[in-house]
Order: sequence, then C-alpha cells, then structure tokens
Amino acid sequence: MTNSIEEIEKAPLIFIIGSNTTEAHPVISYRVKKAAREGSTIIVADPRQIEMVEYADIWLQHYPGTDVPLINGLLHIIFRDDLWDREYVEERTEGLSELREAVADFPPDRVSQITGVSEEQLTRVAHLYARAESAAILYAMGITQHISGTDNVFSLANLALITGNLGRPNAGVNPLRGQNNVQGACDMGGLPNVYPGYQKVDDPEIASKFARAWGEVPDSQPGLTMMEMMEGAVQGQIKGLYIMGENPVLSEPDSTHSKEALSSLDFLVVQDIFLSETAELADVVLPGVSFAEEEGTFTNTERRVQRVRQGIKPLSGARSDWKIIMELAQKLGYEWDYNSPEEIFQEMTSLTPHYGGITYDRIAQEGIQWPCPDPDHPGTRYLHQGKFPRGRGKLHAIDYIPPAELPDEEYPFLLTTGRKLTQYHTGTLSRRSSGLSGIDPEEMVEINPVDAAKLGLEEGDRMVISSRRGQVTARAFPTERVPERMIFMTFHFSESAANILTNPALDPVAKIPEFKVCGVKIEKAG
Repeated sequence: MTNSIEEIEKAPLIFIIGSNTTEAHPVISYRVKKAAREGSTIIVADPRQIEMVEYADIWLQHYPGTDVPLINGLLHIIFRDDLWDREYVEERTEGLSELREAVADFPPDRVSQITGVSEEQLTRVAHLYARAESAAILYAMGITQHISGTDNVFSLANLALITGNLGRPNAGVNPLRGQNNVQGACDMGGLPNVYPGYQKVDDPEIASKFARAWGEVPDSQPGLTMMEMMEGAVQGQIKGLYIMGENPVLSEPDSTHSKEALSSLDFLVVQDIFLSETAELADVVLPGVSFAEEEGTFTNTERRVQRVRQGIKPLSGARSDWKIIMELAQKLGYEWDYNSPEEIFQEMTSLTPHYGGITYDRIAQEGIQWPCPDPDHPGTRYLHQGKFPRGRGKLHAIDYIPPAELPDEEYPFLLTTGRKLTQYHTGTLSRRSSGLSGIDPEEMVEINPVDAAKLGLEEGDRMVISSRRGQVTARAFPTERVPERMIFMTFHFSESAANILTNPALDPVAKIPEFKVCGVKIEKAG
C-alpha cells in the first residue's frame, strides 16, 4: 500500500475495485465501513453485488475483464472536463501527451458499450473522484488476476497521478495483499527477478554487493515464476521442486495440468505443517511449524514490519523453517551458521536499504513501516511525499486487451472466482476448523435465479460445470449477487476445485494467470 490502513477511514473518497473487501480483508473493511458512516463517499466497481455495495454511494457493475476501459473512460472525462491537477501533473509526472492520446479513444459512449456502465455513472464517478480533497484506491486480485493485470494497475496509477492522489495522506493506490506476510516475502526476495529490497538480480553492482556479503557470486539470470516452473516440469526441463507452504494442486489454474507437472518430476520436496493435496504427491515431506511455534517478523499489507514471538514449542518432529533450510544448505556444502532469526534479520537489513533502520528492539512493541533507512528514521506512513524514487511519476498509455477466453456458443457462461469469509485459500488450515466448516462445509456455486430456472436448478441441486480444461460437480446457490450468464466459485474446496476450470493464460509482464474470467457450460447433475 502506498498509504496506511488507518488512513482509509479518514479518506474523503474511497474507490474500491477488484476487491471483495468484507470477505477477503474483513479487518480493513471495518475501516471502510467507519468511513462510510462518517460521510466518506464510497464507490465500488465489481461485477458481483458484494456486501460492500451496501455501503457504496455508487456501484459500477462492469463486465469482468473490462477494468482498463472503465478507468480509461474516467480519465477521458477528467481530461475533457478539465478536472485534472495540472500543477501536480506538470511538476511530478511524465508521459502526459501519450496518456491523453490513449484515453481519447475511450469516450463515455464507447466505454459504456464495453463495460455495461452507464454514461451518467461514468461522468458522476469521474467528477466525484477528481474533485475529492483526497481519494484512496483499494484493489486486490480482481485487478491483478487477468492477462491485463499489469495494465490494470498502471491504469489505476494513472488515475491517481493525474488527480494528485499519490504522495499525500488519506489517498494513494493501495493493493490489499492476499496472504499473511506476502508483502514480507516479496520484500525479502521471494520473486524470481530481484534480491531482497527489490534489487534487480541482473544489475552487476547489486550482484557484487550480495557476492561480498554472501561469499558467493549469485546467478545474474532472473528465475522462473510458478507457472513457468510447472510448464518446465511438464517439458522435462525441471527435474525437482522444493515447495514450502504452498498448495499448487488447488491454487494454480488448470490444476489438472499442475498435478501432471508435479507428477512428472524426478523429485518433489514439500515443507508444510499439514499433509496438503500437494504434499501427498511429494517424495519427501519436511514438517515445518506454524506461526505460533516460530520467531521472526511479518511485514503486512501497509509495509509494517512486526515481531512474531514463539507462543508454543514446536510439536514433536517439526522444526522451525529457517533451521530446516539452514541444515539443508549445510548438507549441500554451504557454511551457513545462523544462531537465531534475529541474526538472519540483521543480515537482511544490512543488505536491504528500506529496512536499514529496523531492529528487533525498535519493533519490540510496535511495528515500523518501511522505508526506514536508518536507526533515527521513524518509518514512513505514506509513500512518495514530495518525490518519486524514479524522479517523475510515469504515466502509461494503456489500450484495452479483452480476456483471453470469453463465453461462446459451446461454453456460454462466464466463470469468475474468489474467496468467501468463512474459508481461506485452499482450505489447508480453515477446513480443519469444525466451526468454519460447519458454516460452509462445501462449495455453493452462485448462479443467477433466471439461469438456474432455465437449467431446472434449485438451491442445493448438484450441477456439473465444465470448461475446456476439465469439469467439477458442486451445488447450486441461486442469487442475484451475480448477473445472468455468470457464475461465481471459490477455490477453497478440493472436492469442487474451481481451478480445474480456470484459464492458465498469463499476464505477459507479471506472469499472473487469468483466474477471473473463462468460459464454462453448466448442466444439472444426474
């Protein structure tokens, strides 16, 4: 997040797009609800009638996969009606003429035809957003999990930049992270093209810095993403994988293909706390520990680095993840000899500039938000105050790319996927809770009542959902939360695994699959 969680409730306007906030980020949603009660303007853009719509002043029910034309349409109106922050744009950005030329092709009448949003709504939202004293954008995987995911994010940045809503309080572009400490994992180099601190692996100066610290010359070639690894396994180019705390058998698109990829390996190691569907395929399972058995730090969605203290000793046979990795490295011939998570953290901060001033003592009671470059720095509540790291903020000219697969005569329904409040991710943890599973024991597919009636489906009836990649069976839940010719499924339930159906088509830049749009057909089971 460019800004902080506490700023959400102070934002005069909040634009939520691609985020089912109440179910995927319930704690943050309380801030939005409080802002709504205290008079903030709430705008929600979502194809489904999610709970947050109840708190919204305006609901933009756009077609799935049309985020770029929607945002470009808002930009078109903002320029047309001279609502943009001319002083901010001229002083702090570049690429204005290219952006203006691109959005000129998205007048309200064309955008309305593409997105399904009325011209009146587009104009009203553009004026509200641009005229707000400060405006905060909240988004999640409904924006990123498309083949145009990178373009979607660039478009939101464009919207914030031309209205001066970056580098100021109660504003910003704020991605809501999907899992605990996913921000910290990315910060610490859990991406294939960067070292800790987003320092690029193919930069010779950066590589030299890490070589001096580690005593080894690191590989200067970017690595592979998860989807590229899966394809490499199928092609026989990757012989072994070490998977830690991940369940790709259920979490990856076209999961039948993922299972085939893992089964093709010569050697598979899985390190986890439960025997997940992926761990069941492993040659070796290394028993790690839960957060309650571990020491270390988590970095949350607002960039806050926080201490985690061991609450209970590791269960019999399990070991801390860092110890497992260190001992494995030692057996491979590396002289790793860390004595504690704090010692590892000290090495990380010495190599990661925006963590440079954070110590265990400083975060003993309360976390610190990076960047925090030195011990006297208080941390950073919001980013880009006064300047951007690259100098001027880059405006990107973005065109519309439709989803890779849309409904057609053979597969006439559109499937979109997401989460629900009572379960989490692939259910490895949450489905072991009898209370949560008592509330939601199985998949209930949201389908519009009109479509359900045409198919002869009533609530609880079993239905077969098929795509070009496979089929699953699940129960029907007729609801007007979804429009006609669209269904919604989660990926929590292995018995009705939605990702057997989803499309593995990738965003060309971020390599994120298009989980949110694919064509399916539906039949009543039996």
